[in-house]
Amino acid sequence: MTSKIVPVILAGGQGTRLWPMSRATRPKQFIELMGNRSLFQQTLERLAGSDRYAAPIVVTNADYRFVVAEQAQEADIALGAILLEPVARNTAVAIAAAAYFALEQDADAILHILASDHAITADAAYYGAVGTAEAAARAGWLVTFGIVPTRPETGYGYIAVGEALPDGGNKVGRFVEKPDLATAERLLAEGGYVWNSGMFMIGASAFIAECEALAPETAAAARRAVELARTDLDFVRLDTEAFGAAPSISVDYAIFEKTGKAAVLPVTFAWSDLGSWDAVWSAHAPDANGNVVLGSALLSGTSNTMVVTDGAHVVVEGLDDVAIIASQDAIFVGRLSQAQRVGALVKQLKADPATQALTETHKTAYRPWGGYSSVLLADRFQVKRLFVKPGKKLSLQKHFHRSEHWVVVKGTAEVTIDGQISILTENQSIYLPLGCTHRLANPGKIELELIEVQTGSYLGEDDIVRTEDDFGRAG
Repeated sequence: MTSKIVPVILAGGQGTRLWPMSRATRPKQFIELMGNRSLFQQTLERLAGSDRYAAPIVVTNADYRFVVAEQAQEADIALGAILLEPVARNTAVAIAAAAYFALEQDADAILHILASDHAITADAAYYGAVGTAEAAARAGWLVTFGIVPTRPETGYGYIAVGEALPDGGNKVGRFVEKPDLATAERLLAEGGYVWNSGMFMIGASAFIAECEALAPETAAAARRAVELARTDLDFVRLDTEAFGAAPSISVDYAIFEKTGKAAVLPVTFAWSDLGSWDAVWSAHAPDANGNVVLGSALLSGTSNTMVVTDGAHVVVEGLDDVAIIASQDAIFVGRLSQAQRVGALVKQLKADPATQALTETHKTAYRPWGGYSSVLLADRFQVKRLFVKPGKKLSLQKHFHRSEHWVVVKGTAEVTIDGQISILTENQSIYLPLGCTHRLANPGKIELELIEVQTGSYLGEDDIVRTEDDFGRAG
């Protein structure tokens, strides 16, 4: 019996070109850009639409482990494993580690390598392409999906389509780096070129054989990282030292541009990597004036514009070809047609200590139990809004430099202070003196919301000593 395809979802990227909505602590794959589900959840749901798939393996940054587990649970999709990368080392070692891990379960495993942040229409053409790629992979080819281009695009790499293969698809002629506009127009006019989508269908054993031959340092690091991996709650932590020894290199450079087994499958289903705000605009259906609005906005005399807002009401008058992205604490305004430049701007922000935090954290920080938003920060006090999911609780902790007041706005709070438990409901409050050991829990069926007022000489998030924690963060 032929085993099912094992999806491998790469979910560790930071998506800097979609700043300010996408940031290091909550990158684009975990935010809602195409409907009411995150891109990661839509990837999971696409896999659930076919019985040819086994439970997926997710490879992600250790910092994203809880949001991966939480969003999979929200989508009601069981995961095969969550592999945690201790450090960022690009795609070659991430895929190699997933391949070694999959081979421990099935010596004939076929892997469908997927990004977690692409927008794809999962129609008959999509699943037909998956079937063709699977057949080629079972015949020993390392298959990449090539998107038939619809315009001269400078944001993607290109692949020259070579001779046809009997098992479906074509040999790879050559890889072309992201071109300038003139080169992109020439490739489109010549024909026979496709966009490199970054999606692959590979036999795990065939890939590992090529990796060991063409990128032995990557293969050795991945194999050792899996051999020394340890289980932590529902996660598999790849060994830090072994994984860190891997070169930081993409799978294209390490394997696909060197191997004689590379195949490309030209496909025409709707696809976008949503790599910039103009790509997000293109993936939606603009109105009669060419505008796309996500959030609350009024546009007058405006055309070919993208507005995304997280709360603030945006009003635009008399503009064309503009991207306006308004988060809770930062706003980007620029030409929509030049949105690829956002990544360079983020590097400038990150290099300045005064603005570095804007590239890393949102005003709202998400935690496995819920999260919090900063409302007001002054010299010796801070006001936050906390929200705790039903059945969740924070760690048992204490602070050395601050005391806290909690006021319940919605729901029911179970508060533990130095071993004494109190139940608070809406409009009730409690004081937590400096140095007390305390814990907040939501025993109810609805989300708990409260206002926290911190006072003290130091209000940093690192003034937390955890003694017990449901999420493995104590100590």
